[in-house]
Amino acid sequence: MPTKVNLITLGCSKNLVDSEHLAGLLGEDFKIYFDSDKRRFDIVIINTCGFIGDAKEESIDMILQYAEAKKQGKIKTLIVFGCLIQRYTEELSKEIPEVDAFFGANDYKEIAEYLMNKTLERNETLRLLSTPKHYAYLKISEGCDKFCSFCAIPYIRGRHTSLPIEDLVEQAKSLANQGVKELIVVAQDTTNYGVDLYGKCRLTDLLKEFAKIDAIEWIRLQYSYPNNFPMDLLDLMQGEPKICKYIDMPLQHIDNSILDSMNRHITKEQITSLIEHLRTKVPQLCLRTTLIVGYPNETEEQFAALKDFVAQTKFDRMGAFTYSPEEGTAAFKLEDNVPEEVKSERLNELIEIQQSVSLSLNNQKIGKVFKVLIDRLEGDFWVGRTEFDSPEVDNEVLIPANQKAKIGTFVNALITSAEEFDLYADIVS
Repeated sequence: MPTKVNLITLGCSKNLVDSEHLAGLLGEDFKIYFDSDKRRFDIVIINTCGFIGDAKEESIDMILQYAEAKKQGKIKTLIVFGCLIQRYTEELSKEIPEVDAFFGANDYKEIAEYLMNKTLERNETLRLLSTPKHYAYLKISEGCDKFCSFCAIPYIRGRHTSLPIEDLVEQAKSLANQGVKELIVVAQDTTNYGVDLYGKCRLTDLLKEFAKIDAIEWIRLQYSYPNNFPMDLLDLMQGEPKICKYIDMPLQHIDNSILDSMNRHITKEQITSLIEHLRTKVPQLCLRTTLIVGYPNETEEQFAALKDFVAQTKFDRMGAFTYSPEEGTAAFKLEDNVPEEVKSERLNELIEIQQSVSLSLNNQKIGKVFKVLIDRLEGDFWVGRTEFDSPEVDNEVLIPANQKAKIGTFVNALITSAEEFDLYADIVS
């Protein structure tokens, strides 16, 4: 009987890619379950997140939960790896002795070698998908060179390191051969792709190569840094139908003094000019951003400016989170002087503004037809997405289950009604 493994991934899609590579390396001797809520396994492997306070707390809680399960004899082996472990191995090994082995953020080959007791070749095309088979994430680089003051990623994942174009194309072809139709391009900073290898950004060249793969129908770009955005990408996005008209660009704030303290290398004026240029060059563009509230010394006036920015810019999609101090970062030296209750209030205010914006934008879609990729059947509805929506984080299209559809296929859908974050539709020919 194969050894049963529960592989739990916390945090971002970049972590998910690492877990899928690990699952691919383990091979036929192991039966892999992803994020199973069952409690009896031979092995549990937890891929942790260490990005912000809430993520660290979630990771520790998960480790403790399975440490207790091991005490009770429900699992035999507990392995923990990922971003949190990269930073706190010594502390956690003392506090949670039930863990059999700790590994760093990018050590999935070493974990497989530990479990299989043999040396393995690193093969990036060996991968077992945890997502529905019609979409997959592809990580094009590791680490980051930006050193934003609030972010520990460069200290966890290291400096920016791109994978060669030919290797990534080989990975993309392998995914296409497994049935993947939507390729979601991720990295800590996708718009810096290739600078370390080729002396300049080669993101547009990479996406052109992906677009040549026949089976791939959608190519989606995430985690685009606004400073030095590659403008040649916009011509490709406008002209190549496979490139989703979607940019995920975390901006974090709009006040110049906060942007300067955050070490973002960009000003309010440059941000607003960039957004105007993006929307002019790609009129149908869906622009997603992420913002931080409660950064040290953020005043009511600065937060009011952020609210006005969100209301006026009308982002198609927006995520937000409260600031949490991260050890080792530049901002950690600043006094975390915005009370937690104020941070929460500001977060809720920002989300309320975005809810109103999102409802207004969704109402404008009523009566229009969109190409929709069907992700799953849930209750009384087929659940799908337009090219303007990433899985898990963005809007969904709900189509009555009695209409003819199939998971992993595209349909044309007429939008009939809308809510803040959901569209309702009927399939049309």
